[in-house]
Amino acid sequence: MKILAKPLNGPIRYLTIAFFAALALSGCSAQGGGNASAGTPSPSSTDGTASASASPSPSSGPYGGFASAAEMCSTVSQEATGASLLPMSAAQGKTAELEQDKAELTATAERVPESFRADFTNFKDTAIAGLQDQTVYSSGKFEKAMAPVTTWLSVNCK
Repeated sequence: MKILAKPLNGPIRYLTIAFFAALALSGCSAQGGGNASAGTPSPSSTDGTASASASPSPSSGPYGGFASAAEMCSTVSQEATGASLLPMSAAQGKTAELEQDKAELTATAERVPESFRADFTNFKDTAIAGLQDQTVYSSGKFEKAMAPVTTWLSVNCK
């Protein structure tokens, strides 16, 4: 049965990608030990200890620059979902929010464990490149870059 007469293009495609990315990653964000506020940006931006953890730190340990597996999983899941929504922020002209999102994505890339750093950095770079070059999304480059992140989350964040 054919549901769509033509392929999804433009904002509908981005919303669809964002929806499925959020759906795929939502199970991982709930793994934070039941603490729903563990991955929210507002408490961490006002907490004095969180600002110290946001700075680049050694990422050779099992949790990289994160204090726990729950924090690591929650942050990576949140950033991956947020990265899938970057084109919508750009389309709405939310420049300050967009710059903040890019900075958080970069900080997370510096904090992930070494074994995952190359994949997450590639994902970050692809997502940011998609802001200037919309073919990143239409060609499947974004989905390809997100696949290792989704796999990593499913393996490490049960």
